[in-house]
Formats: sequence, C-alpha cells, structure tokens
Amino acid sequence: MAYKLWYWPSIQGRGEFVRLALEGAEIAYEDCARGVGEEGLMTDLNDRTGRTPFAPPYLELDGLVIAQVANILMYLGERHGLAPSNMADRLWLNQLQLTIADLVAEVHNVHHPVAMMDYYDDQKPEAERAAKQFREERMPKYFGHFEDAAQANPGDWLIDHKWTYADTSLFQVIEGLRYMFPKRMKTLEPDYPTLIRIHDQVAELPGIKAYFKSDRRLAFNTDGIFRAYPELDAE
Repeated sequence: MAYKLWYWPSIQGRGEFVRLALEGAEIAYEDCARGVGEEGLMTDLNDRTGRTPFAPPYLELDGLVIAQVANILMYLGERHGLAPSNMADRLWLNQLQLTIADLVAEVHNVHHPVAMMDYYDDQKPEAERAAKQFREERMPKYFGHFEDAAQANPGDWLIDHKWTYADTSLFQVIEGLRYMFPKRMKTLEPDYPTLIRIHDQVAELPGIKAYFKSDRRLAFNTDGIFRAYPELDAE
C-alpha cells in the first residue's frame, strides 16, 4: 500500500525533504494535495481529531499519521533501510536532520524576519539585514558543521556505507540555497567539497534522476521556503 503524503500542492517547502527520501528509495506514495488542492488539504487536516498534526507535511499509512519532517524521516529510515541499524548512528543521523530543520527555519526567517504572516514587501529593510547576517555568518557555520560530520565518516556518504535520508536532505539544502543565494553559494561551495560531492552523488541516484525528469518535481518559487530575491544576495 502506498503512503499518503499531505503537503501544500504548489511549493516544494518542507514536504520536499520527505519527497526526496521517498523518491530516492523508489517508495510508492500519493502526494494527496496534488489531487484535492489546498482546500482539500485543509479539510483533511481540520477534520482530524485526537493526535493530530500541527501542520503539513504529514504522512499517513494504515491509520498511522506522522508529522514533522525529522520524525517522518526517522520512521522511513528505520522501516526502509534509509538509516543505519546501530542506535548511536540513528540518533546521530536524527540529530543532523534536526539541525537541518533549524537551518530551514532560519532560511524562512531571512525573508520574514519581522512577522511570518506579513508580506515580504512590508519588511524588506529588515530582510536585507537578516540576509546579510545569514549569508556571512550562519551559512558558513552550518556548512562547516555538516562538512565536519561528513568528513568524520570514512565512506562516501554522510554516515555508514550507503545514502540515508540526511544525504537527500543536504542535497535539498544545497539546491535551495543555490536558488536563493546563487552569488553567495558560488563563493562558499569550494570550501565544502565533501558536501558538494554528496550533493552530486544524490543527484545521480536512479530514483532522484527519474523524479527530476517527472512532473512530480515542482520548481522553486517565491512562495516556498527558499526564495530568490536578487536584492538579498551577494558574494
């Protein structure tokens, strides 16, 4: 039986981190809101009772509903071999995924530093300040941490001898930041060769290559988390 993935139908957003793991492992799933739209997504979310998700994305199978990207990926990792079998390694992988979640939250705050529900155009001066700090201080700090983590593994991937959900998540971070800050990424990438190598290996996975050739992969846009505003980018 295929998983049911619930996420906004018009953006990559946080749901893309789940999609990439599913697609890379060639796991069957239905991207439900692509069929029923945003209204159908909100109806499904609001009609739930008990242990309900706070917000999309959430994954459903046989009555089990799992929300939060890191939580979903931890479940998929253990069930489908996308995480190591050793407990210490699984916890380390989850720790890295939670750090990616912190990074994603900071990315969103770049273009909405004052109020999440206000328009970008209403907070552009503050966004320019936030973008400068993020480009100059936060991006190298995060990238340095992930580079060190990858170099600590003797294999070709972030951990163990095969790709995991954290590798596909790092791929999405790099893809998103290339879209959001192309000038800054051009200057930063040479300093983090291991991350770029892992990114390129993910891109060559058969499932990922097929996904990118399909209409299931949405393009980045200025409604998602990674948004390209040229005035916020610099080397």
